[in-house]
Amino acid sequence: MDGFGSDYSSGGSGGKMDPGVIMEQVKVQIAVANAQELLQRMTEKCFKKCIGKPGSTLDNSEQKCIAMCMDRYMDAWNTVSKTYNSRLQKERARM
Repeated sequence: MDGFGSDYSSGGSGGKMDPGVIMEQVKVQIAVANAQELLQRMTEKCFKKCIGKPGSTLDNSEQKCIAMCMDRYMDAWNTVSKTYNSRLQKERARM
């Protein structure tokens, strides 16, 4: 056996998983993917903004720029996420 799907085929319920467990696994995978995307975008944007000449070390101004850029990016991400979640909740309440 190659190991693919082994998480789903084993278990005490004859190879079938509880839909709630599957949904939780999907939610975790989505959260991990979102975190990876956030980190990748933040790294790309802040690197382009703050690093003029890449080298083996960062000078003080580059370090400060990176820190401030990452803070601003995280603040913006959190604001957008909260607003989006709020709108989703309002839409669900209308249904």
